[in-house]
Amino acid sequence: MTEKPNEPTADAPGSTPPGSPRLTGEPVRSPFDSPTEQFAATTTKADLGKPELTKEPPRTDEELGLDPEVPLYAEMKEAIGGAAPTAPTADTAPTYAFASIPPAPGGTTEPTTRIRRRGDERRGTLDLGLLLLRLVIGGTFIYHGLQKAAGWFHGPGYDGIRTAMENGGWKHTDIAAPMLIAGELGGGILVVLGLATPLAAGAVLAVIIDAWLWKQGMAPGFQYKADKVSVELESVLAGGAAAIILTGPGRLALDRGRGWATRPFLGSLAALVAAIAAAVLTYIYLHGGNPLEGIGPF
Repeated sequence: MTEKPNEPTADAPGSTPPGSPRLTGEPVRSPFDSPTEQFAATTTKADLGKPELTKEPPRTDEELGLDPEVPLYAEMKEAIGGAAPTAPTADTAPTYAFASIPPAPGGTTEPTTRIRRRGDERRGTLDLGLLLLRLVIGGTFIYHGLQKAAGWFHGPGYDGIRTAMENGGWKHTDIAAPMLIAGELGGGILVVLGLATPLAAGAVLAVIIDAWLWKQGMAPGFQYKADKVSVELESVLAGGAAAIILTGPGRLALDRGRGWATRPFLGSLAALVAAIAAAVLTYIYLHGGNPLEGIGPF
């Protein structure tokens, strides 16, 4: 006895024995049938093994049952990359469906080689030089202020400076002496710290201008290098105080965040003019006389 190894022993669901023909109109069944629709097949007497479909597969959008409101490929081909774009009309603005950043506007642009630095200029040793100038000028005024206020460094003290000012022709020494000490000591400290620099440097400038006028008026003629009444030191200190007002204290100062620290302009110029005017008015009111007598046309 022989047995065929591949012969089915039982009818499996959805299978047909090899010798039995399918009836007309019976659905075609196989493991690869469509899960949504089955197509009917017909058999002929000539060829039972080749079924013929009685229903054509859907080939159009209407046969597939698509929503007519869904845009078709013909309507969206311009939005697909690589498709040939159509030229926009005059009334239609161009759209950028795949770009989050619009293109740059046309026209000339600034050259990229020019880089503007804001607050980061190359100052080199400028701030260090201004710090040294402030230490020298401010320190000198602190030294003279302590001489007059406390008698340090072999100074005359408060009583001594009042007596010297009275002998020198100053009036109202009870007002003039405290103003002199406050201008030298307080202004010198602020100049060293670089705090409220235009006002502090203006105060020491007004004080030293009055001292220059006082010594210059002690004798006729220009007293720049005269004995005992030389105004050389006062001239140097006045020039240094004016330079600090006009240049600012620099970035190595407590005023480094202020505009006058690195870029002084009209405000600093106004402080310089106000300091000179205050010194002249103070000298006229508290001393009087013409300190420029014998100098040129004076």
